[in-house]
Amino acid sequence: MILPLLLLATTQTAGPPDPREARYHHCVALVRSGAVAAAAEAERWRQSGGGHLAEQCAGVAEAAQGHWAIAAGDFETAAHQAESARDTRRGGYWAQAGNAWLAAGEPGKARAALDAALAAGTLAGLQRGEAQLDAARALVATGDLKSGRAMLDQALVEAAADPLAWLLSATLARRMDDLPRAHTDIAEALSRSRDDASVQLEAGNIAALSRDEAGARQAWSQAVRIAPDSPQGHAAAAALQQFGPLGRPSGTMIGR
Repeated sequence: MILPLLLLATTQTAGPPDPREARYHHCVALVRSGAVAAAAEAERWRQSGGGHLAEQCAGVAEAAQGHWAIAAGDFETAAHQAESARDTRRGGYWAQAGNAWLAAGEPGKARAALDAALAAGTLAGLQRGEAQLDAARALVATGDLKSGRAMLDQALVEAAADPLAWLLSATLARRMDDLPRAHTDIAEALSRSRDDASVQLEAGNIAALSRDEAGARQAWSQAVRIAPDSPQGHAAAAALQQFGPLGRPSGTMIGR
């Protein structure tokens, strides 16, 4: 699962008005109407000295096209240029790079970028929490579950309103055989996003491992109902096949 990129328009730093800000907002707006056109505009601007704002817009345009590795490189270039300019947006750029590297299937590179994002000291509130959440995902993807758990606990402080944070926390707790924590955290995810097939799928997985047949069947059925053609819906449908026609398990009940 890929978290949404932190693609909100960057805020203007303190000081005299920067004439590049208007062009930046125009470039980002182009992404919504046509990512290819936005990429071309970003490239023209980059070639004429657009600096980190042009690089960031290029990254947004590439991300919108699913070119994750290219986007990550653009965001990293933006971060380096922002560091040279002493611009406080550097932390956000590093966070975007880390998120894009995760989407590209490069958790090692994501870890490095997210470490830089958190070390920059410019992220706060939800933005910092989302960067910590991505950092936790990168740690888990590289096999460091213990560090991932610690980072995820930090993320839950700032990103408690994000149902994905609770979903990932519940999933990690299940993987680490901490079923009490898994139950607590999936309940938090359900309270925030009950109509999310991913949340219902995980609720079924946790119920299955807890030998709660009725709970597993109900949650997996909900996932199928919500998004039958999604990967989550397909996984839930496959899990439901272990039940017989009268609602009894055809074998040992399993979760994903």
